[in-house]
Amino acid sequence: MMASIGEFDPLNNIVPATKIEVTVSCRDLLDVDTFSKSDPGITEVIDNTLNPNFVRKFFLDFFFEEKQNLRFDVYNVDSRSSNISKFDFLGQTFCTLGEIIGSTGGRLEKSLSNMLIYDIATMQLCANKLDKKDFFGKSDPFLVFYRSNEDGTFTICHKTEVVKNTLNPVWQPFTIAVRALCNGDYDRTVKVDVYDWDRDGSHDFIGEFTTSYRDFSRGQNQFNVYEVLNPKKKGRKKKYINSGTVTTGISSEWTFIYLHFSCVSMCVCLCSLTGNPSQPTSLHYMNPYQMNAYAMALKAVGEIIQDYDSDKLFPAYGFGAKLPPDGKISHAFPLSGDNENPNCVGIEGVLEAYFQSLRTVQLYGPTNFSPVINQVARSAQDVTDGSQYFVLLMITDGVISDMVQTKEAVVNAAALPMSIIIVGVGPAKFDAMEELDGDEVRVSSRGRFAERDIVQVGCGQTTSEYLNCISLIPRILSPCLLLKSHWMKRSAVPPL
Repeated sequence: MMASIGEFDPLNNIVPATKIEVTVSCRDLLDVDTFSKSDPGITEVIDNTLNPNFVRKFFLDFFFEEKQNLRFDVYNVDSRSSNISKFDFLGQTFCTLGEIIGSTGGRLEKSLSNMLIYDIATMQLCANKLDKKDFFGKSDPFLVFYRSNEDGTFTICHKTEVVKNTLNPVWQPFTIAVRALCNGDYDRTVKVDVYDWDRDGSHDFIGEFTTSYRDFSRGQNQFNVYEVLNPKKKGRKKKYINSGTVTTGISSEWTFIYLHFSCVSMCVCLCSLTGNPSQPTSLHYMNPYQMNAYAMALKAVGEIIQDYDSDKLFPAYGFGAKLPPDGKISHAFPLSGDNENPNCVGIEGVLEAYFQSLRTVQLYGPTNFSPVINQVARSAQDVTDGSQYFVLLMITDGVISDMVQTKEAVVNAAALPMSIIIVGVGPAKFDAMEELDGDEVRVSSRGRFAERDIVQVGCGQTTSEYLNCISLIPRILSPCLLLKSHWMKRSAVPPL
């Protein structure tokens, strides 16, 4: 099975946020052999099975702000030829890297198995009754961690600090990438050597033990107390028991890999300042041959972020319009027209509801942000256990009428599992909107500062071309990962 990444954009070729490990399995492959089961490749080849679980993994550079297309081809290998054209083609499937990450449990049922949810671990170890190695003192112990390689050898991946003059050391906590520790394989052997530090570099070997990251990750319990064994002493002394014990504790941290946004809401400004939708000069102009500025922004940002919402149901709202039948002005009405169910299915559903609303509502004003921010915040306020995270995408022409109330809404929302993405379209000046992006000065209201910088703003002076909207994506989407990660850590929410 092979994976390939498509749609490389040289304009947006940036450093990846992290490495993604993709594990592949297949079920119920087509049996094309007469006397044996299919043998899929080109990972390793697993003989005679229709349900292979491949051991070899794919490590992909992950760019959150890009749509990374993947294609998986499955072949049956009946010869030792390296020419793939000689293999039996069993089929292929397509998806995006975002779909895999955003799917429930990290498992996408397109012949793809579970993917690691988090890849950073914080570890702390202590030892008890280590052997005394120094003639005039005790010992100065430190630990050396080794990752096992495919060929059975070991590679050093971490050293702790030295704790002076003790047989019962407590080492400082340290953070390590799981890939560095075990190459992402939770069951791979991890070897730990215990040494007594000597000034001349001839460190004395105290002993060793082996374990795995899966065992490490059980945390501090009776199973994570390891005997430190010295093979030479064990061979010489019949009464030898051990050279001490080491106790481990580990906690997994939220990282960029946990990207499951439980609720992505979308909101569109429908104020009269954007112009009559029937006129070509309007940002809402419904051209049958080309998307308008708002639709392009919705599609550009939405197609990326929808992969990280597992149910693909998006509450979509409008604001600043008069609604039928009585012409009442609303600043948070469902684009679908259904007050009981504002959800739209996928970005295409959002676009369909948006175009339908242009035919039924009257563009009016003013451009008030706070009502819809408060509405999403009320939903986020009900879920603070880490099971959901809310993202509000707002698309506007940049003129904010209720800045004081909006700042207060942002400050309140900053304490909740919520982020706000604001995309400005059209030729207006977006200076006022930039005040909400607290990169330089944290947003404040009534003397109270926002706990987090939850607002990301992307502005484009011209949006007549689709590329202009695409160019906004790297700036406004990447920080959402940090925002969610920071909220999880601040709230002490444990990884799943």
